[in-house]
Amino acid sequence: MWLTGLPASGKSTVAKALASGLRARGLTVEVLESDELRKVLTNRPRYDEEERSQFYEQIAYIGALLVKHGVAVIFDATANRRAYRDYARQQIPRFFEVYVDTPLEVCMARDPKGIYRDAPAKHGSQVPGLQVPYEPPLNPGLVIHGDQEPASVSVKRILESLAATRLISA
Repeated sequence: MWLTGLPASGKSTVAKALASGLRARGLTVEVLESDELRKVLTNRPRYDEEERSQFYEQIAYIGALLVKHGVAVIFDATANRRAYRDYARQQIPRFFEVYVDTPLEVCMARDPKGIYRDAPAKHGSQVPGLQVPYEPPLNPGLVIHGDQEPASVSVKRILESLAATRLISA
């Protein structure tokens, strides 16, 4: 499953709660959180198109490998271009995309990592939704609203959608 949305939209909060919900159903789960993986996969992230493309191919590979070995994977990553998520979809047969739709203004007000606050001061900053485009999914499996519902409600809706599409048992 790929949770996509603007930075600070609520993806990480939902990912953590969802992982707990899936583990409670007896699944082995791994959350692939982009900020943590960047520390390992990119020495000095530039956040330009080339680096992002390479990074998302790498995490799609890691996710596909985990899935191949029976691990349920939650990608907690903005992936501002549809092409990045589509690449993962091609690599992972049972793929489910969730769009965490949260207005930019709400994300900017939350800004727990200072991404939006620091963007104007950083020369060449590449924040999705601000300096570079964010391409929302055209046909996500589910849309949740990070500014309108608590994570527990979002997780319940995601689990119901996964069960309805037979990606997990009901």
